[in-house]
Amino acid sequence: MFTGIDEVGWASLRHAYGTAEDVPGLLRGLASTDPVERAAALDGMYDAVHHQGIVYDSTLACVPFLFELAGCEQVADRGELVELLISIGRGRGPEAGAGVGGGAADAGGGGVVMDTGGGAAAGIGVGGAAADTAGGASADTGAGSTAPNAGGEGPLAEAGGRGTSADAAVRARAEDFAALLADRDSDVRRAAAEALVRFLDQPARALGLLRQRITVERDDRVLRALTESVGLFVRRHPAHAAEALDILLMLGTPPYDPGLRLAALGQLAGCAPDLLPADLVPTVVELLGERSEQRRSGRSKLIEGDHSDPDTLAGRLRRLRPSDEEGALLLRTLHTALGGRVSDRIALLEGQLSSTDPADRCNGVWMAAGLFREWRADYSVPVELIGEQLGVGPGPLLGTAESERLRDAAVSVLGDLFHLAAPAADHLHTLVTARPDLWVHRWERRSSSLGGPLKSLARSGDPRATPVLAQVLAQPVVPDDLGRVIVHLGRSAAPLAPALRHRLGQVPLDSPETYDRAVPLLSALTALADREAVLEVLRLLGGMAEGVRLRHRVVESAVRALGVFGSGAEGVVPALRGLLESECAGVVAGALWSVEGDASAVLPVLVRELAGPDAQRRRVAADVLARLGPSARAAAPGLARLVEAECAWERVAGACALWQVSGEVERVLPVLRAAWVGHPGVRGVVAACLVDMGAAGVPLHDLVDAELASPRRHLVRAGGHGSQDVLEDERLLAVCREVRVA
Repeated sequence: MFTGIDEVGWASLRHAYGTAEDVPGLLRGLASTDPVERAAALDGMYDAVHHQGIVYDSTLACVPFLFELAGCEQVADRGELVELLISIGRGRGPEAGAGVGGGAADAGGGGVVMDTGGGAAAGIGVGGAAADTAGGASADTGAGSTAPNAGGEGPLAEAGGRGTSADAAVRARAEDFAALLADRDSDVRRAAAEALVRFLDQPARALGLLRQRITVERDDRVLRALTESVGLFVRRHPAHAAEALDILLMLGTPPYDPGLRLAALGQLAGCAPDLLPADLVPTVVELLGERSEQRRSGRSKLIEGDHSDPDTLAGRLRRLRPSDEEGALLLRTLHTALGGRVSDRIALLEGQLSSTDPADRCNGVWMAAGLFREWRADYSVPVELIGEQLGVGPGPLLGTAESERLRDAAVSVLGDLFHLAAPAADHLHTLVTARPDLWVHRWERRSSSLGGPLKSLARSGDPRATPVLAQVLAQPVVPDDLGRVIVHLGRSAAPLAPALRHRLGQVPLDSPETYDRAVPLLSALTALADREAVLEVLRLLGGMAEGVRLRHRVVESAVRALGVFGSGAEGVVPALRGLLESECAGVVAGALWSVEGDASAVLPVLVRELAGPDAQRRRVAADVLARLGPSARAAAPGLARLVEAECAWERVAGACALWQVSGEVERVLPVLRAAWVGHPGVRGVVAACLVDMGAAGVPLHDLVDAELASPRRHLVRAGGHGSQDVLEDERLLAVCREVRVA
């Protein structure tokens, strides 16, 4: 296996962390009889030699040895080595971007799969072809590795994909995959199916080998991998698609196993949706039920065996897998392939969430998360069904690991929906009432935070969260994030103001915790416009030590609070005027304008900030100048320069302010249109500006109409999502409706 390994000049080769002198040890570790040593060696391959999917010169030098290891029946865990070879063959040099196109962060390349799909569903080598189900990654599939590249010299410069050195190196040994397709190890056969489609340059032969293997294969998991590989074949070789589609149609009908039929339907949905049955959703729900019955009765071969995983990266990822990983992948494949067929996906979710199998319902919860994040629709029914998974009410399942997994999944998904979680509020309130132990989550190495059920209830805007939060506020230690949650309750949180003021008055003025404790409380009091909190805010501004961590952020939050409720209060104006030369000058000027209304006192400061070198401070100044309106006309030249800035956020801030202070339309509208089209994140700001512009903004109303008509959320992006994407999208829709009413 290792013939010639010592003749390779490893010291002259590089990987992510420098010289590749340690690579021979990693390769030998892959052949170890010790599972812990093997897992550590695989960790090293993905972490250093194939870091974030990058192919280095040392990665290429490993390819022949990896093929020898994969073909040696005395070596354990060879399926993972085939997956590593697939990932290397799909790898890219650093110029193409870390993690793109294969490797540890690529669900399509095998190896370590970080597939969040809406939840913490990570796995090792679960069938890479599935990631190509719908012709590429979707926003439903989560993000890959975000670990930074540690540097190193000597990675290949090729862009990746067909024609790179890595692709050629693996493709040159593609015949090995043909042999491995008949290997005695089922994990090897599973991985070899995808490898054959990707790297064998004879499409007809590859399809023939897949078809032949399907006729003799008896392992259900291998059959599913073969099915996924046939779907991948259709997308890669459209000239040979007809024969491959016939195979998928065959696998999608009895007497094949229900899980296999689901896999075939998922592949058809991704590559030939016109061949799907008319009754797709009822068929899928029925097959799910049959598959679940097989799992419960022990007749399914898809049940994961009980085994302990070593404490390595790969082992930790395995432990994050869902209890029914195969089922999760089957349904994720189908949901991804259905894409924008939202009504079908909602109906499918309702079937999943109504299943008698808690694992099916848990998978449904995570699938719902991806749908909610990407598409706009009426989700009241599936949200209410997710609420039913909280394990309270008739027939509670509390105390079981499965029910806790299901409850935690439901809470996580509902928490990211904010007011859209209202249909589940009764279930959340019941859980909060029944389980005071879940009100606060105490972490081992950091400050406590609000528990998921209470946080989700408060984020939904339900006033029943207020008395519970009052009890939390009365405890000796208050979660640091409580103030940020209270803002979503609106005026129903007003009874909490006295306790919030009391807590703010207890914040130490010279502690490393000052920022973490003060800012959330200030946010809550600002949202409540609590005029009685002025003394506590002035205490912070006047007494905070200079060396406090993130001191300027605390000052900004305190100043914004005074801008909301400090008008007429003794001591506010002198305190603000004393900060006009600070790094928070723009925020201070805005607060001073709010409480005093004297443009002459703040305009010179804002003009100065507008000409400064800091982009964020320029944006703040522009936002405040917009509020001053025509009285800030002297700032128009500076705002005109900001309209030409490189950053879209600066251009938009400058354009909105320029219109407010000068009424100039011809220069502003093209900037706003270009930013709306090219930078979706700024659409909320542009829409708010259009509300203010009234009739002057009519030329841009076509953008607003298109947004209101679009079924897709505006912040959808490949490679990840933000926890507030749904909230920001709903806010944009609300402002767009206001534009059309104005």
